[in-house]
Amino acid sequence: MQKNLDIAPLRSFVAIADCGGFQRAATHLHLTQGAVSQHVRRLEDAVGRQLIQRHGRGSRFTPDGDELLVTARRILELHDDALRSFGTRATDTITIGSTEHAAAQLLPALATALEQAAPQFSCRFRIDRGAGLREGLASRRIDLALLLNSDDPTAIHVGELQLTWYSAPGWQLPPRPDPIPIVAFDSPCALRTRALETLSDADLPASIRAEAPQLGGVHASVATGVGVALLATLGQTPDGLVPRADLPTAEPLRLSIGARPDLPAATAKIAADALRPLLAPPLRLASGA
Repeated sequence: MQKNLDIAPLRSFVAIADCGGFQRAATHLHLTQGAVSQHVRRLEDAVGRQLIQRHGRGSRFTPDGDELLVTARRILELHDDALRSFGTRATDTITIGSTEHAAAQLLPALATALEQAAPQFSCRFRIDRGAGLREGLASRRIDLALLLNSDDPTAIHVGELQLTWYSAPGWQLPPRPDPIPIVAFDSPCALRTRALETLSDADLPASIRAEAPQLGGVHASVATGVGVALLATLGQTPDGLVPRADLPTAEPLRLSIGARPDLPAATAKIAADALRPLLAPPLRLASGA
């Protein structure tokens, strides 16, 4: 019997990642939590793998789930692009782009804030590298984008992401003059650059010991004791990691909202106003890339 990856379950699957859980995904998609759970079971039946597993009081994606998530985003993008080419895109849908490290904490909260401030909008998310986000704005495939250290004069500054070093529990700094092993996102990456600059400014040698294209890979490498990573987590320590106070404090990253050229200024302002409280004290305690 042929198996299929249907659009509705894929959309629920991506919403779980973007919104931060089953219940938030259900609220965002105007479904019941049971319907979202059923969608995940249909996907697991189709691929023959467990995609999401229970973790404490919540849940987390398995390695197979992380792999399908990347593919699901591509499928949904092609599906929605095809509909838009026939003029069927709803005018109240806003596509918000973000790099993964900013998305992990900010997009679920931003979606909730936007729903409260502007219930006429429905949010759709696009996770990409910085260059991809800028290209998406220029080509109008993305309406708004969360940009780190942007030099775009038209972008709206919304605050700063505080940065924190993380390691595995019990991990020890190497003795001098051995270089400090760094776990980082693939280049180019604002967090990667900031980590190396911070250690260099403190006259501490460093070397990239592990690289990953996604946040899950960075977390996993750090958890195994490969090295330390500079992350922006808004004060929420990732599972299996501990913050490090014995490394130089890194300067925060500027966070801005970029808008496509013809987007009404009022729409960008709503998003910026929704983001600013998320970056203000007491939330600005720690951060990621």
